[in-house]
Amino acid sequence: MTLGRLVDGLSRRGHRLTVVRPRQRHESPRYSVTQRLACRQVRLPGVPIPGYPQLRLGLPAGRRLHALWSAHPPDLVHVATEGPLGASAIAAARRLGLPVTSSFHTNFDQYTRDYRIGWLRGPVSAWLRRLHNRTQRTFVPTPDLRDRLAAEGYRNLRLLSRGVDTALFTPQLRDEELRRSWGAQPGDLVVLHVGRIAAEKNYPLLFRAFDALRARAPRARLVLVGDGPLLAAYQRLRPAAVFTGFYTGVNLARHYASGDLYLHASVTETFGNVITEALGSGLPVVAFDYAAARVFIRHGDNGLVAPVGDEAAFLAHAVRLAAAPDLRRRLAAAARATALTLSWDEVVRQFEADLAEVVAAHRPAPARP
Repeated sequence: MTLGRLVDGLSRRGHRLTVVRPRQRHESPRYSVTQRLACRQVRLPGVPIPGYPQLRLGLPAGRRLHALWSAHPPDLVHVATEGPLGASAIAAARRLGLPVTSSFHTNFDQYTRDYRIGWLRGPVSAWLRRLHNRTQRTFVPTPDLRDRLAAEGYRNLRLLSRGVDTALFTPQLRDEELRRSWGAQPGDLVVLHVGRIAAEKNYPLLFRAFDALRARAPRARLVLVGDGPLLAAYQRLRPAAVFTGFYTGVNLARHYASGDLYLHASVTETFGNVITEALGSGLPVVAFDYAAARVFIRHGDNGLVAPVGDEAAFLAHAVRLAAAPDLRRRLAAAARATALTLSWDEVVRQFEADLAEVVAAHRPAPARP
């Protein structure tokens, strides 16, 4: 979603972009180059990500990228993800003398704990640091993450925050018929969560919070929007919950707007766009004081945050909101007001300025007469 916003925003500002990405399984291998509304796309071979067959991992493509960029050199290469394709893009750009930047989007090193391969955390951390330090800028979404990475030896860090489309994510899309399809009657509390159904999202705590708040709101319904490797397991574990599957665009926005309370138990995000989307949809949010929640939620004003790791506080906040409809309404109004200040246009403008600075610094100084 973030990459799409950046591509659209830069295109509207007059830039020509090419997105190089792995071909998805529904796309024909006959066509390696396509033209979409905002950019040209080069599609390369990929393989399914273990545990996420709906997503594909880009394979190394150094020769193809070297040939592509030798024939048509770009002003700058930006690597949006750190997989094999991204690593080969950095190597190809450096060989050709092209300026290259990167984004740190995912805490892959922290995921090793959730997938029981914690012994790999050190090597993964070292590999990520080396990869990003080979670029002239590494963009991160929050000041906290910037400070953590700087302490770990990352260089040339810059902020690239996130906006939210408040015309799309709006309380006006609330849909009573959709709520009825979830089994919610008028006045029933609908607790919503949007995200990958995966180990790193901390669903066990989210389920505990819902169970605790049901003691105060017995007719509450839990609605989970998303797909992922643990979907089938959690459907068996929580048969009373509503699992909607994966949605985007207006359908996703309708789901947000039709909830009453948003729970976010994860502490592995680099940002968490779902937080700003929930705020834009006018939902009071309970989250840990981390990533996007730390940046945008003011405790007791437009949401409730618990100290990272304090599960008791997280549970207490969920119960408190379930029992206090007036508080939910006050936080919801303030959440929407906060989202209205988060402009994607400003995020794109700052990103453009940072990239232009890299390009200018890379150009050789003009010869003296």
